[in-house]
Amino acid sequence: MVGGCVRDLILGRKPKDWDVTTNATPDEITALYKDTFYENIYGTVGIVNKEVTDETLKTVEATPYRIESDYSDNRRPDNVEFSKKIEDDLKRRDFTINAIAYDVEEQIILDLYEGIGDLKQGVIRTVGEPDKRFGEDGLRILRAVRLSTELNFVVNHETKESIIRNRELLNNISQERIRDEFCKVLMSPNPKKGLENMVEIGILSFIIPELEESFSIGQNQAHKYDVFEHLLRTLQHSADKGYTLELRLAALLHDIGKPRSKRWSEETKQPTFYGHDVIGARMTEKILTRLKFSNQIIEDVTKLVRWHMFFSDTEQVTLSAVRRMVANVGREHIWDLMNLRVCDRVGTGRPKENPYRLRKYKAMVEEAMVDPISVGMLKIDGKGIMEVTKSTPGPKIGFILHALLEEVLENPTLNTKEYLENKTVELFKLSVEELKKIGDSGKKKKEEEEEKLVEEIRKKHFVE
Repeated sequence: MVGGCVRDLILGRKPKDWDVTTNATPDEITALYKDTFYENIYGTVGIVNKEVTDETLKTVEATPYRIESDYSDNRRPDNVEFSKKIEDDLKRRDFTINAIAYDVEEQIILDLYEGIGDLKQGVIRTVGEPDKRFGEDGLRILRAVRLSTELNFVVNHETKESIIRNRELLNNISQERIRDEFCKVLMSPNPKKGLENMVEIGILSFIIPELEESFSIGQNQAHKYDVFEHLLRTLQHSADKGYTLELRLAALLHDIGKPRSKRWSEETKQPTFYGHDVIGARMTEKILTRLKFSNQIIEDVTKLVRWHMFFSDTEQVTLSAVRRMVANVGREHIWDLMNLRVCDRVGTGRPKENPYRLRKYKAMVEEAMVDPISVGMLKIDGKGIMEVTKSTPGPKIGFILHALLEEVLENPTLNTKEYLENKTVELFKLSVEELKKIGDSGKKKKEEEEEKLVEEIRKKHFVE
């Protein structure tokens, strides 16, 4: 075993994947196993074991010991040769903590570059000359930041200085590879530190240069921090809560339009940022498109950025306005929007996550999300009533529907097509006046049930 899995085992962490290196060639590896796939020029063979329950063990990657030639494009070796010595394989690896091998059969650890010592000290250091390692693959610059963020390690001085000298190599790396490493930083326990490290070594401009516009952009008195610090703190709270990648992206980018919308108000003697949500949504769409995110992620994150300013005076906002907001972002994302608002609030420096106004808005959202109590809930409709009774449209149909609704509200188990059809035949024999009386009772029951439901929702959120 070699690489990240050995590193994680030494640290007492569960490996996310398993890599094996061997003196066997790809042909020899594929001959040993039933289910394999070999789709690259570097010798890596995927070995599939469908019988194991642990998802991390379903696919193991096995790569022959190899020697790599020069990297003329700073991304991939010009040529790969297979070797019989593991020492050849380990010396080509990126960082010392990833260059530790474990012989499972002999139970021997091979640590030629003192990776275990770096693990104990919490240090990211290249194998050999850092300029050479980064020259081989410029993405290693971002990987150093990602690993230090995930593991809460520091990049050693020599390696950091080399990163600063060689950061322009990131221009040679595809947006997809940069995106994948950046997402791992965002999904780490401390993405705020990761972004701060990127700023310190000057590589943020190779990922999202638009964020640099927010440096030192002061805000109004409602905010304790400048725009960039606010974005980092909002992102960090989303990570502390274990939120999704989409929500973390929205947290990082929700105010990215502020620098371009900043104006000065002589009346309040404070800056204003009118329209930053609209500007930010456009910028977000361009940023995520450039980084080759999926269309779904681009759409979802852009919507969250566009509508993150939904919050207003709960004494004036109407339920219909809340319903429009639900329609804008979609029922499946409305709670992401609410959670983004909480992160946004914490990011301003306010410790209280759930003040009364936000709880009130949550209650209104939940109320707006509840399917209305109506005859549409019934397993029979007006057309069905006319078919059963062989009648034509008329006031009787509506009265029967409301009479049936009253019964179903009293006993939901009666909401079956068979029962309602039989009951319809019975009700149809009554006069219009009798049906109207029963139907009006059904309407009243409907209103009572709706009031009860709203009361329960408000009680749940501790609001009136």
